[in-house]
Amino acid sequence: MKKLILSTLILVLFACSESSVSTDSVASTDENSSKKPNVLLLYMDDLRPELNSYGSEQIISPNIDKLANRSVQFTQAYSNVSVCGASRASMLTGLLPTKTRFIDYNTRVDLETPAQVTLPRLLKDNGYTTISNGKVYHHLDDRTSDWDEVWRPYAFDKNEQGLSPLDYWQSLWKDYQLPENIELYKATDLGPSFERADVSDNTYIDGILTDKVVSDLKRLKNSDKPFLLTAGFIAPHLPFNAPSKYWDMYDRKDIKLPNNNYVPKNAPKVSISNWGELRAYTDIPKQGPVSDETAISLIHGYYATVSYVDALIGQIMTTLTDLELDKNTIVIFVSDHGYNLQEHTQWAKYTTYRTSTRVPLMLHVPTMGKGSTTDALVDLVDVYPTLVELLDLELPKHELAGKSLVPVLNDPTLKGKDHVFLKNGKGYTIQTHQYSYTEFINDKNKTFARMLYDHRTDVDENINVVDEADYADVVTKLSTLLHTKYASNIIGD
Repeated sequence: MKKLILSTLILVLFACSESSVSTDSVASTDENSSKKPNVLLLYMDDLRPELNSYGSEQIISPNIDKLANRSVQFTQAYSNVSVCGASRASMLTGLLPTKTRFIDYNTRVDLETPAQVTLPRLLKDNGYTTISNGKVYHHLDDRTSDWDEVWRPYAFDKNEQGLSPLDYWQSLWKDYQLPENIELYKATDLGPSFERADVSDNTYIDGILTDKVVSDLKRLKNSDKPFLLTAGFIAPHLPFNAPSKYWDMYDRKDIKLPNNNYVPKNAPKVSISNWGELRAYTDIPKQGPVSDETAISLIHGYYATVSYVDALIGQIMTTLTDLELDKNTIVIFVSDHGYNLQEHTQWAKYTTYRTSTRVPLMLHVPTMGKGSTTDALVDLVDVYPTLVELLDLELPKHELAGKSLVPVLNDPTLKGKDHVFLKNGKGYTIQTHQYSYTEFINDKNKTFARMLYDHRTDVDENINVVDEADYADVVTKLSTLLHTKYASNIIGD
């Protein structure tokens, strides 16, 4: 497969025709700079809070941990919809999903919310250079007017098939490096679910992305305009492909299977996914569970890809510091949703369980000293209004569902929201500090199944207590909240 060398990474310019008060401890601008702060968005795909800084001591993630030590790290951050296209649309528009909006990976902002001023568009309209590198919106050609530049590895290479950048990207993003896997991918359009290859860090697609982001930082260093620069990593999305050295960081015999590889007690059948995404790979059975050996290999691959991206983020952050751009750059580290690694018999995402919905989120502001950890309850629609306040911009004159996190950045002991709203398929969830309450609602807006998990005693969500008498009042309260405050989300357009 022909590699895209750095000298030909021409920045592709797509068609671009289309007051909040800051605080003393988290200032909205750098007092020593005449321009607004820059924004660096480190955007990972399918990453649950499986990092050393989040207490997963088996994970080797020193660079992200270092960023955590300089950021406010949110331990109770949730994705409003646990599938990539819909989650990204929700976060970047600041809108919640509904029955008819932001449904699945195939979501398009330009079709579903064409009038919404997105976060990148707001920054662009306020004088920012906006660069979309890698996977930001799910579709390469979605809302291109939000960006001054849109780029993904391979997408703009010449190809013998005469494919468009979107189609060419779709044909190559799995990015196998071993000859036998390349041939299998060509023959089946599928391929294996993981790969370890003895290649350099900049060989796989996320390494190529990192070279581009580093190059952009060097170019933007002397710009008189602030920037929004993204690094949209594919990993740890399937297939779990990483250089061998990151696999070698983990001893296979130390990798453990989850202790709750069973359907939760009293859980409705609709809550359990058949993990169709993983079954689309050639080494995974079309029905039934994977073997323990395969499960260990998949978890091993997930860990390896996390450590691989950690090293790439280290390169980006080192460049940011060496160029002294760190003095005036806000850094956001986030994932679009969580991931199931055989908990409750499930793999992948798009379920109502906490393994799918909970995400890592870190916010670093240059004026911060030491970092801190907060248990404040937040969701990804909060990112948009937070940046608006930090950058001292005016809010757009339309709906934003989130709330600024600046008060929490100033005081991490704050509790954040009382609840957040999540939607996955037919499941509509109210997540509070203590409970996760879900109703499964059919096309006629009738509830046909329910779940309640008490996170005070059952953080792994192994027992559905929705029908227990002791929780009757909780169920009534949360159901009433769901059907009043979020009635329009349930009904849709």
